[in-house]
Amino acid sequence: MNEVLSQDEIDQLLNAINTGQSDTEDYKAVSDTRKIKIYDFKRPDKFSKEQIRTVQIMHETFARLTTTSLSAQLRSLVQVHVATVDQLTYEEFIRSIPTPTTLAVINMDPLKGNAVLEIDPAITFSIIDRLFGGTGSVTGNKSRDLTDIEQSVMEGIIVRILANMREAWTQVIDLRPRLGQIETSPQFAQIVPPTEMVVLVTLETKVGDEEGMINFCVPYLTIEPIISKLSSQFWFSSVRRSATTQYLGTLKEKISTVDMDVIAEIGSINLPIREVLALRVGDIVKLANTKVGDPLTLSVGERKKYFCQPGVVGKKMAVQVTGKLVDEGAEEFEELSVEGDESV
Repeated sequence: MNEVLSQDEIDQLLNAINTGQSDTEDYKAVSDTRKIKIYDFKRPDKFSKEQIRTVQIMHETFARLTTTSLSAQLRSLVQVHVATVDQLTYEEFIRSIPTPTTLAVINMDPLKGNAVLEIDPAITFSIIDRLFGGTGSVTGNKSRDLTDIEQSVMEGIIVRILANMREAWTQVIDLRPRLGQIETSPQFAQIVPPTEMVVLVTLETKVGDEEGMINFCVPYLTIEPIISKLSSQFWFSSVRRSATTQYLGTLKEKISTVDMDVIAEIGSINLPIREVLALRVGDIVKLANTKVGDPLTLSVGERKKYFCQPGVVGKKMAVQVTGKLVDEGAEEFEELSVEGDESV
């Protein structure tokens, strides 16, 4: 449909409006139905809603892992959950955090650039008090820099947190986050220009009775190479792939160490109990329906699985698998030697 009006049509429309032959309310109603979205060129949206949702799902896993690890390390009730995931400028993030605070600059290898992990002073001093043998309550001055010993303690905590982050990002990338340095003033943590867009994950954290925030800030420039992977389609497909590869290998490894009884059955015969009790060394028992040269049946556990032939390996009796009794899968076992005791 061609929506461009000719000059004659424009003149007729203007004349109709001036003479009152046309109701201008009709045109207003049409224009009012248009949805107008305000776009700020100084602060462009770099992440779609779907990508923000994927980031939130990733860090909900991170929050659960951190809750478990910190609770175990501090021997206290710790609660961590995702409060919000927003995109904003780095300058807005810096202005929103207190001074001094605990700012950890994180190397996001193999991604380029750094990220920032900020821990609220209330949470920082509660963790330190708990590790130093206290109850975790903070009664002193929170607006002070960390001592060398306190900073060393927090480095250990942050390294443990980064291990949880690596596991939470596994479905998207094999992230290897490393702690760079710890700062207390935002002015020493200028990892990107102030106007650069970042994604900010805010985690509500409670250690004992102390509550605060843990903020994880990732610049768009750092996360840009994997931005296409932050979609629900890629996320759920990668979850399915890992369930069929990673966990399958783990299951095979665990099952391979399980002990199972393997029994080679030469044959069978029904005998009265008195004859069984009368058997002595050297007696010969004639088996029913079994001929010399017939394959034996090899049972694994309680299930008959293979045909085999008896033989000797060194000074020990053994059997060699010659075929499958039932096809249980695609993998074929070419040869299996089962060593047994000298007596059968």
